[in-house]
Amino acid sequence: MPQRNREQRPPVLSQSMCRVFLSGWLIVSASLAMACELLATEGELSSKPINFSKDVLPILSDNCFHCHGPDPQSRQAELRLDQPNPALDRILKESTPGQSIFWERVSTTDPDLIMPPPATKHRLSAGQLLLLQKWLQAGAPWGKHWAFEPIIKPAVPEGSQAENPIDAFVIAQLHQVGKELSPQADSARLLRRLALDLTGLPPSLELRQKYLKSSNQPLDVGAVVDELLASPHYGERMAWDWLEAARYADTNGYQGDAERTMWPWRDWVVEAFNQNLSFDDFTRAQLAGDLLSQATDQQKLATAFLRNHMINGEGGRIAAENRVDYVMDMTETTGTVWLGLTMNCCRCHDHKFDPIRQQDYYQLSGFFNNTPVDGSGGNPQTPPVLEWPSKQQEEQRNRLLKERQEIAEKVLAWEDEFVPLKHLAPAEGPALSTQPVSAIEVFDDANGVATSPWHLDDGLPAELRAIRQKPPQDRKASELTQLINFWNQWQGQSPQSLLMLKSRIDELDALQKSIPQVMVMQERAGEPRKNFILSKGLYNQPKDEVPTDVPLFLKSMNVSERLKDQHVSPALTRQDFAEWLLHDENPLVARVIVNRIWQQFFGIGLVKTSEDFGIQGEKPSHPELLDWLAADFREHGWDIKRLVKQIVTSRTYCQTTLVPREAYADDPENRLLARGPRYRWPSWMLRDQALAVSGLLVPQTGGPPVKPYQPEGLWEEATFGAKRYQVDQGDSLYRRSLYTFWRRIIAPPMFFDAANRQTCIVRTSRTNTPLQALALWNDPVYLEAARVLATRLFINDRKLGDDDRLRLLFEHILVREPSPQELELLRTSIMSWRNRLVQSPEQVNDLLAVGASTASLVGEDPAIRAEAAVWTVITMILFNLDETVSKE
Repeated sequence: MPQRNREQRPPVLSQSMCRVFLSGWLIVSASLAMACELLATEGELSSKPINFSKDVLPILSDNCFHCHGPDPQSRQAELRLDQPNPALDRILKESTPGQSIFWERVSTTDPDLIMPPPATKHRLSAGQLLLLQKWLQAGAPWGKHWAFEPIIKPAVPEGSQAENPIDAFVIAQLHQVGKELSPQADSARLLRRLALDLTGLPPSLELRQKYLKSSNQPLDVGAVVDELLASPHYGERMAWDWLEAARYADTNGYQGDAERTMWPWRDWVVEAFNQNLSFDDFTRAQLAGDLLSQATDQQKLATAFLRNHMINGEGGRIAAENRVDYVMDMTETTGTVWLGLTMNCCRCHDHKFDPIRQQDYYQLSGFFNNTPVDGSGGNPQTPPVLEWPSKQQEEQRNRLLKERQEIAEKVLAWEDEFVPLKHLAPAEGPALSTQPVSAIEVFDDANGVATSPWHLDDGLPAELRAIRQKPPQDRKASELTQLINFWNQWQGQSPQSLLMLKSRIDELDALQKSIPQVMVMQERAGEPRKNFILSKGLYNQPKDEVPTDVPLFLKSMNVSERLKDQHVSPALTRQDFAEWLLHDENPLVARVIVNRIWQQFFGIGLVKTSEDFGIQGEKPSHPELLDWLAADFREHGWDIKRLVKQIVTSRTYCQTTLVPREAYADDPENRLLARGPRYRWPSWMLRDQALAVSGLLVPQTGGPPVKPYQPEGLWEEATFGAKRYQVDQGDSLYRRSLYTFWRRIIAPPMFFDAANRQTCIVRTSRTNTPLQALALWNDPVYLEAARVLATRLFINDRKLGDDDRLRLLFEHILVREPSPQELELLRTSIMSWRNRLVQSPEQVNDLLAVGASTASLVGEDPAIRAEAAVWTVITMILFNLDETVSKE
């Protein structure tokens, strides 16, 4: 075969030529791919009008704001894309959309020119490019983020014939995707759902008998809801979520984690929900109750909301730094709870996505910057505090004060006769004569008063003269001890009245220490503190001074001018801030609160990111419904019970969760609301449910926190042995979870997926781990509840058959009859456990010994004990059914 000469060889590409070729090929390929995507999505989007807030702003926020957003420190090329400005106008509008600088940079495939740059790992999709192109073609109209727009009540959609406006909005959106609402849940499941959602407890026997008389009639949902809303347990259920948002706990946090007495505020929250305190008054009380005209103790107590923050008492900590941290915590908590904004990053710089300046952050913090708290020490009752005695403590204190006054008058009478003030020698006088006087001459033992004057040579020692000059009722216990010791030394005894006075004052001191001292808000005397922007959030690096005010981008009404018109001080207070929050022109508060209450009953808000209504937050799944609910809530006096009833009586809420598997696959988070809400109940509710169905629950409301079962050694390990957990006894073991003592550095271990109570949390995670299943199977409270329920049913009628007992258990736990398949499976399980436990008396004894309750003891007969253990296990099986632990 002839060889080709060198001139006939194929050309060899150099490395640089390869790179050029490959780059060109990639550009062509990317262009073709982009063109295909554009063609595929153009038809889908062509008929929809462009909406800046919904369509354009999220694209700019996700892809552009980090480098061209509100924060000047990270801004590139001095170009802002988060608000209208001349530089933006030039790159958007000075040429046609296909030729504008903006369009060239976002649509090019040149890696050196494309925006966002490849290094950011962001890439605009074809659909996003098409939206931007349409926006440019329409003249690049600007607008606000949807959450910052005023709340305007939309019209209720027509045509669905829905009685509840909520259903009209949901149905209208379902029809757009060819779907309908699911049927209503069966009465038993719906009754259980409503009871747990509104009270945190399963329906009582009385409710079941009253509303489940006939399986053929639909549940009277409105009547059930009215009855549940009137229950004192409604307030307990509603309080849990508010306590998590308010970072409520029974200790300070940090390593010392000293105990505090903030629980009276917790009880105030429960009572506020039960009394249906309107949300605007609920807000005013917690943010500015102490500043209201003729403020009551209840209103002052409400301000403990702001003092629920952690307190750092670690050695070497700087007081001024602590104080600033506490103010920042109040600012950020308030921003999350009422405004739904993430303000934490603004400690150090302007927000990178939302129009919140660092200056706005420190202006807002000024509302909380004027208390007398100085940040020193770790006192868990740092003034200002409010005493909150119980009725019994108040009665006891009044009795002791009356007795103290009566006895003090006897002491004064004795002293006036025996040691008259006019005879006291000056401090520099000679010492008192050491010659004792006969006790018989001095005292009348029956009445404890002097029978004859004591002739003083010179006077009392200086420190005793000072005590003598104070009215007896005002003397401290230590001062009375000095007097008693003196008289015992010189006369052999003290007057009985003096001893009685010391006893009463000791009792008063002990009582005073037992009275809760709740940390509350109070303005400090004198000139208000000045507010400064802090460089990098550091307490000792103040920069520019700023006034106390609301964020500029939300300042649609001029608060300062309003105050001047009312001829009051121009210095803004927390009361002014509360009124600004509640003003009709504030676009956030009503939306944020309505969304969180919706989240409470559906497991997910209409805005999923309930903590973040900013530009990086999720858009609402049903924006018109959200605005309608927000406007309606305000129009009807911020009535929480009315809003709750509106939600839970809707067909949307009452839908069944038993739908085809495909429905869950198509919409796993139920954002379309085409079925009932289904998710695992919170851990605290599962515990309360077990206590309630077993009959162990102690329904007492309010009072100091309690310490139920907890694994040994947890506190000791977390505190290096400084704190020891002592399990309570008696009724305290069976109180509702709401009243469990909450230590910040080691929260109650039975409450998985709960907020840590260290910072504000308005959306808790929902996880699934083996540890949770192990807790539900092995925690003493569940085993004890199962034992008590099982043995109670077993002992009441030992002649009942297995199927009848199973039906009773199903009725107690699941409020329904078991199916034939369930009965068959459980019969098999019963036989298996009988065979096993009859042969294992030690295991039977261990199982029946769990828990402190002596209810339903079964005696010593081995056969009876084994049978009781069998039914304890069967009850545990029912406690752990997916249907039991999940909203159905």
